[in-house]
Amino acid sequence: MVSAGRSYSLVEAIATLKTLPAPKFDQTVTLSLRLGVDPRQSDQMVRGTCPLPHGSGKSVRVLVFAEGDSAEAAREAGAEYVGYKDLVEKCVQGFQDFDVAIATPACMAEVRKLGKVLGPRGLMPNPKTGTVTDDTAKAVREVKAGRVEFKLDKNGNISVPVGKFSFSEQFLIDNGSAVLDAVIKSRPASAKGRFVENITLAATMSPGLRVDAAPFLKF
Repeated sequence: MVSAGRSYSLVEAIATLKTLPAPKFDQTVTLSLRLGVDPRQSDQMVRGTCPLPHGSGKSVRVLVFAEGDSAEAAREAGAEYVGYKDLVEKCVQGFQDFDVAIATPACMAEVRKLGKVLGPRGLMPNPKTGTVTDDTAKAVREVKAGRVEFKLDKNGNISVPVGKFSFSEQFLIDNGSAVLDAVIKSRPASAKGRFVENITLAATMSPGLRVDAAPFLKF
């Protein structure tokens, strides 16, 4: 039973979520934060990555723009698609059957041309999220193990998946705590006043549960 207007601790919110009727599919559990920053100001952008201690429960398809040893390392690490100019051309033609794109710095000269293609879907490789790197094997392994990205949207909100409904309560608590800590640690130096205005936990088909932000404001 969800109490309207009540703030739950993260532990209580997850326990309550688990008591709600669930559909036949395994729902994604998401934490959404409303931040007290101005998304129109470039120096107040909040963006980063967070490794989930227990993974995301999602099968992640990875595309890597690389050549030579970096390409081979990406293949060995499990990337579904590896290449360079051939993949750039394929993406230009509309190919987007992947969840994360990684590129070596040397390949970015061509990959940058895909900004209008990959940018709207949030698939553009970016050094800030660890997806522009020479260590392609490490990046592929981290993404497949459950590293999630977060980025402030134009309304000042961030939404991050923290696992599946089928996860144990403890797994969701651990993943949720890791995400909240990562977002709060990424507070811009220019942000003034209260950084986290509210936090909501929800599964795909559930109502949102308001989470008490106070325990996560120690940074």
